[in-house]
Amino acid sequence: MNNTLKCDWCGEENIKETKAVVHWELPDGSRAITITGVPSFHCDQCKFTYQKEEMVKSIEDQLFLISTNLLPVSVTFDELMKQPRLLKRNYFDFSS
Repeated sequence: MNNTLKCDWCGEENIKETKAVVHWELPDGSRAITITGVPSFHCDQCKFTYQKEEMVKSIEDQLFLISTNLLPVSVTFDELMKQPRLLKRNYFDFSS
């Protein structure tokens, strides 16, 4: 079994897990926030740092389910994910 991670963009093997700073527009479009310490991957070959689709979805869901007007301009990923949810899950997501 090969556990080598491959870059989603160029296919290079041995990408590195890292933490990144991302800028995210809130679902209502009112403003953008900075999220630090986001679990990410970095490829030395194509120099791209990115988040897997599952991570993007978890951030999007969380932002949709919390009161975003309480968020500061910058928040850590862990702080964001600990915010109390107004709903238990995203009932408007029909993708699964």
